[in-house]
Amino acid sequence: MRPPPTNAAAVSFSKQQLLRIRRCIPPVWRNAAPAQEPPPPPPASSFSPASSLSSILYSCTAHRALRPGEQVHARAVTLGLGAHPSVLPKLASFYIALGDLPAARAAVEQAAGKARAFPWNLLIWSYASDRLWKDVIMAYDKMVALGVYADRFTYPSVLRACGELREVTIGRQINQRIRRSRHDLDMYVWNALVGMYVKCGELGDAQRVFDEMAVRDVVSWNTMVSGYASAGMWGKAFELLQWVPGANIVMWNAVAAGNLKAGNYDEVIRLLSQMRNGHGPSVDSVSLLIGLKACGKSGYLRIGRELHVVAVRLYFDRLECVVNSLITLYSRCRMMSCAELLFRMCSVRSIAAWNSLLAGFAFMDQVEEASLLFREMIGSGVCPNDVTVLTMLSLVARFRHLCHGRELHCYILRHGLGGSRLLQNSLVDMYSKSRRMRASRIVFDRMEYRDKHAYTSLILGYGMQREGSVSLKLFDEMIANSTEPDHVTMVAVLSACSHSGLVTQGQLLFAKMYAVFGTAPRVEHFSCMVDLYSREGLLKMAEEMIDKMPFQPTAAMLATLVEACLIHGNTKIGEQAAKKLLAMRTNNPGHYKLISNMYISAKCWPELAKVRSLMSTMELTMIPSHSLLESYHDVCLLEQDDFFNHGAHCYLSDRITDTDSSISEEVKCSEAFGG
Repeated sequence: MRPPPTNAAAVSFSKQQLLRIRRCIPPVWRNAAPAQEPPPPPPASSFSPASSLSSILYSCTAHRALRPGEQVHARAVTLGLGAHPSVLPKLASFYIALGDLPAARAAVEQAAGKARAFPWNLLIWSYASDRLWKDVIMAYDKMVALGVYADRFTYPSVLRACGELREVTIGRQINQRIRRSRHDLDMYVWNALVGMYVKCGELGDAQRVFDEMAVRDVVSWNTMVSGYASAGMWGKAFELLQWVPGANIVMWNAVAAGNLKAGNYDEVIRLLSQMRNGHGPSVDSVSLLIGLKACGKSGYLRIGRELHVVAVRLYFDRLECVVNSLITLYSRCRMMSCAELLFRMCSVRSIAAWNSLLAGFAFMDQVEEASLLFREMIGSGVCPNDVTVLTMLSLVARFRHLCHGRELHCYILRHGLGGSRLLQNSLVDMYSKSRRMRASRIVFDRMEYRDKHAYTSLILGYGMQREGSVSLKLFDEMIANSTEPDHVTMVAVLSACSHSGLVTQGQLLFAKMYAVFGTAPRVEHFSCMVDLYSREGLLKMAEEMIDKMPFQPTAAMLATLVEACLIHGNTKIGEQAAKKLLAMRTNNPGHYKLISNMYISAKCWPELAKVRSLMSTMELTMIPSHSLLESYHDVCLLEQDDFFNHGAHCYLSDRITDTDSSISEEVKCSEAFGG
């Protein structure tokens, strides 16, 4: 056999030989890619059943394929891979993505103590995202019971659940476990602990954790500041705010808004002043809104005008919310001309702008102006909403403008607004105050749900009509329907007893107020009892009620007793009440005229001279009373002499006292501007 050629002979070809060989090769071979080394075989682990099942589960989760995913789950359990670190998280994610949290929990719990923290974290996160806080706590307890080691991703959601459920005991146990496991070094865990204690109202513990933090971020500071603000500790919140490094406008606005909600209007103005003077971030539109509301509620017109100037300089006066707040500010400060001028200058008038000006007219008791604005609003194509109609109804109820009230009732029915409970209550109140009890009862009977406000309006209405027995039946029906009365309801039912002369029933209800209904008597309830005794001539009992009550008597209460003494001829008790009334130095000329008439009736001329001298010193003159004469089309204002100049006395039930429907400034603000 011929020996094989050497390597040198095998590779040494001449150029001619190479060209000859090339001509013999097919064209397909010539254009083919050069040969490559075959890829190395993949490692055996990539073909493991666990990785295959994990990949298939990932695909099933992406396509929301329930049936194939369940088959993969069954296969994993059959192979004993249900608790595998690469399979179990995919199983939990699969069921969570499909919204089947019980199946996800079952899959995780079947792994018992073999599972790591990650699948449990997935389950806890899913419960927390659905706000299932009790399930979060239960999953955490089960996790710990199975011996699974919680990590720093577990605790924030669990601590938030403790805060939402106000479970401070469980939160403290978790806090101790965190300290033992040294997860307290994580910023998220620190912030979760502070947030949990703040939500549970444990500000001392929250401050302790906050002080122990080596590093604090904006979440830490915000949590503590908002916690003190929510608890009404505005001094502490503001003190902490001064130490916040680079406190942003959101934090300052949060503290200012909290003070506004708590009624600390001076503190709001002080915060805004510091922001404007460069001690904090510059004001934005939210800061201006908070400041304007504070000025409106406190009557700080000058500061409100300064904020108006700031709004113009910063071009915030073009924002609808700022314009509406300015209209409300000037309305509350009784500058209706400025409020209406701002309204007329609006290029686009939203429903909120109309309601703001309408509330201003209601606050100023300008019934006709409000009615004209309401008609203009409808004529402009703007559809009134519930707030608009409620404002108008409260105004016409206050002045008993039945014609306007009927128009509003027709508008409500015509535009399908009759289903609103607030409007139904306002209609019952309007008809009751207008002494149209039949119409009020029809609206009341058609209500699907009757709350305490509807009952109170109807009870007061029948009481004003001297139908106290009907009022008491309604009160009993209210109690039978498990509707708890409040202090306003008790004023209404006691006033009904007073107008109808039901002394025994009034005494029983007054005794039951605190013992049965849990309502502590206020000065209004004592005033009702004084009125009740005065009407029935029980002047000694009325005097004892005034002397023994834990409040200072009001001028109206003493005036009621003086008038009763005038009617029943008891000068002794009347003189004692008159001295107390004169010591108050009230600005109501009717009180002095009432005392003068009592002294004239008793022929006590020296005392009469003293009263008239006091009236002259105080420069008090009698203001003629007015009546509203309502025709079919309009309401007319008529003047008449003071009722004391009539031959017959006007009895107590013919006048409006502080126990009936007289409206204070605070109530008017609440009705017009919503609190």
